[in-house]
Amino acid sequence: MLYFGWTPADPEAVAALVPDGLKPAPNRQVFMNQYVVDDPGQTSGFGAYSLTYIGPDLSGVDAPDGITPGRWWTHYFNSSPVVRAYATARGVPATAGTTTIEVRGKRLVATTDADGVPVIRATARVGRTGDAVNRGQLRYLTRVDGAFVSGNYPFVAEPVDPFEVESLEFLEPEHPVYALRPADPLEVVWGFYSPRSSFAYPGGESVLD
Repeated sequence: MLYFGWTPADPEAVAALVPDGLKPAPNRQVFMNQYVVDDPGQTSGFGAYSLTYIGPDLSGVDAPDGITPGRWWTHYFNSSPVVRAYATARGVPATAGTTTIEVRGKRLVATTDADGVPVIRATARVGRTGDAVNRGQLRYLTRVDGAFVSGNYPFVAEPVDPFEVESLEFLEPEHPVYALRPADPLEVVWGFYSPRSSFAYPGGESVLD
């Protein structure tokens, strides 16, 4: 799991992707999670799959810790028809796509394809897992039948150290996800890589007041 956030090249384009009724983060920062489930035994029924999801951080709808911002999915590239159907029924903009993560020595390359076309490539320098553990609950907002739905997603992850995102490339200017490309120079505002992580999907849903 490679999960991090950055400031965008076009803040207004990012803000335009946030629907009326929600507010983007003041700096319009973007999040992205690229992950791979290697084996069917690692899930409780979804089987093996890969996923990249991405979108703007929000303001005023923080996660239960009161610090981590709530998030709005704009793109959700998933390799599994089963997961896509599950997510779509819950308001997630799920489409076909695959994610690969390759680690050779200290170099990690994560690539996201949308219908067979490479659209995002992240390169990072990574170390080994130690004693640190990231844990908490994330909050994602979706819209179902015109109402915003808030979901809390508990997670546990073992991050590596050191960790540094070296580059983030959006490879297809004609694809809508290009609007979320990073500023130049790249400014990563948070992030981690974890070879081993667990989460509940979803961990609880309620209609947003």
